[in-house]
Amino acid sequence: MKGVILAGGTGSRLRPITHTGPKQLVPIANKPVLEYAVDDLVEAEIDEIGIILGNKGRDEIQEYFGDGSDWGVEITYIVQGEPLGLAHAVGCAKDFVGDDSFVVYLGDDLMREGITELVEDFDSEKYAAGIGLQEVDEPSRYGIVDVNDGGDVIQLVEKPDDPPNNLALIGIYVFTPAIFDQIESLEKSWRGEYEITEAIQGLLDDGKRIQSHMVYGWWKDTGKPEDILHTNRLVLDGIKTSIKGTVENEESVTGRIELGDGSVIEQGAVVRGPVSIGEDTTIRSDTYLGPYTSIGDKCVIDGGHIESSVVVGESEISAERTIVDSLIGRKATITANHKKKPDGERLIIGQNSSLEL
Repeated sequence: MKGVILAGGTGSRLRPITHTGPKQLVPIANKPVLEYAVDDLVEAEIDEIGIILGNKGRDEIQEYFGDGSDWGVEITYIVQGEPLGLAHAVGCAKDFVGDDSFVVYLGDDLMREGITELVEDFDSEKYAAGIGLQEVDEPSRYGIVDVNDGGDVIQLVEKPDDPPNNLALIGIYVFTPAIFDQIESLEKSWRGEYEITEAIQGLLDDGKRIQSHMVYGWWKDTGKPEDILHTNRLVLDGIKTSIKGTVENEESVTGRIELGDGSVIEQGAVVRGPVSIGEDTTIRSDTYLGPYTSIGDKCVIDGGHIESSVVVGESEISAERTIVDSLIGRKATITANHKKKPDGERLIIGQNSSLEL
């Protein structure tokens, strides 16, 4: 079985962060979103991966992952160009897939439990496709899947007014090559896109069987800043302490902490986990950091209080302020205006920004 990761989205909902880089490389707990998808495929013992690229960010993604050898896989890059829907993106993988079954993973989604069970359970002799489902609280907001008592899919309904159940399609699929005939016969939807749900429904209409697979644990789409921050919290909840840098006063550091090589938590700084700190970063005295905060590589945090936030990297924050629920882009500079004394700042700061608080 092969793996196909869809990474062609423009990240418009994450601006200004994505003005200067692809959304698929925005870090969650100091690891790019897209890398979690690669790791899940590796865990499922899939060693041939095709990454579908759009017009934006393709060079950065290829530079980061290279040929895949660092992950023990072989990566093929496939250019979609302008995003015309999920079905169009999947169709671009036809030559790469050949006659094999394949997993499709949305590159800006994260799943706590991974995809190993979904892959192992799929029977390509009986089914033309398999789809991941999860129970949701507001089914009218999702694509809902109706299933029979045996777990076979009966129908897909997009954002129904009267949902048959609360089982939502979450964006993880297993397909046989039969899906490509359906994609080639599609017409654009009212959104101007080729819809993967219509292609799956086409398989059903042609008498093919579709397998459903319940996914437990959390699943998150990281398309918006608040999603990045929430997912960062969820991932940090599962980290283990790993101290590779220097902690000058261990008594001031509590909870689970990741501290990268070359990083220093100076005497007088207070860090409350869970917190992830990258490499070559300095947390200076009189800084209060955490919980639920990720600080990237090559940052300097000098004073103030940062909580429930993501600092992408190569940034300097020297404002003696409380910064909460914030997403701060690469190479940002935040300094203090001592005439202003707010209770707390909530920020979304793009790359190379300079801000005085």
